Amino acid sequence: MGQESSGALPIVWRLVMLRAIESPRLGAGRREAMRLEPRPSVAYVPPRMPARRPLITERDVRRLAGEGARSMDTRGSAVTPSAVDAARHLGLELTGTPPVPSPSRKPRSTTPAAPSTPTQRQRVAIGADHGGLALKDALVAALRDSGHPVQDLGTTTTDPVDYPDFALAVARAVAAGAADAGIMIDGAGIGSCMVANKVPGVRAAMCHDITTASSAREHNNANLLTLGGTLLGQRLALDIVRTFLSTAYAGGRHDGRVAKIDRLDAARR
Repeated sequence: MGQESSGALPIVWRLVMLRAIESPRLGAGRREAMRLEPRPSVAYVPPRMPARRPLITERDVRRLAGEGARSMDTRGSAVTPSAVDAARHLGLELTGTPPVPSPSRKPRSTTPAAPSTPTQRQRVAIGADHGGLALKDALVAALRDSGHPVQDLGTTTTDPVDYPDFALAVARAVAAGAADAGIMIDGAGIGSCMVANKVPGVRAAMCHDITTASSAREHNNANLLTLGGTLLGQRLALDIVRTFLSTAYAGGRHDGRVAKIDRLDAARR
């Protein structure tokens, strides 16, 4: 019986079955049928998961470009849309298999429809609260070096101030036509965007990379950019500003949608 009772069954269950088999109430045939043959244990083999493709992000592109590289091998990798935009903006060639666009994403229009082109110098109104002061001063210097007339609306010190006051000043400059584009910087860029969009004629967009900056201009005809001074480095912020100012509104299928946005201003006038 010891040989027959060995196997992978739990010890308690084996004892119960052995006791039942030896019961005198069972006939010989029934007793023989209840005998259990030991089954060899089978090791669990987890299912094989498909290997993940390496992901190339905007950060990877910027790091490589910062090291002086002129090309990047993307074979066998997935490339994010923001990485593709960053590579195009920084002049970094993506070699290997080209990234496949999402089927739900329509290709961007290649026909710019003013108001701005990369060669135009735009009048820029810029403002910030104390959380965005350092970034504002860096952007003002860079914009003036690029030939853009800049109207600095403050703040000029690190003393605590309220961002709605400066966001309103920048938005009014854009709405009145005193500036072609506005830039407002606070800690996160969110509150200033809310304030600016209360002013009729202003279409403000908070952008955190060059992809959102390009889309805000090309699809939404945004005329005011808000940035998070505590969230962005100066280099990335400058790239966002340059993209925002150099990207033309595409018009076409976007005209009707932008017109619906503008019609919401009627209640505020």
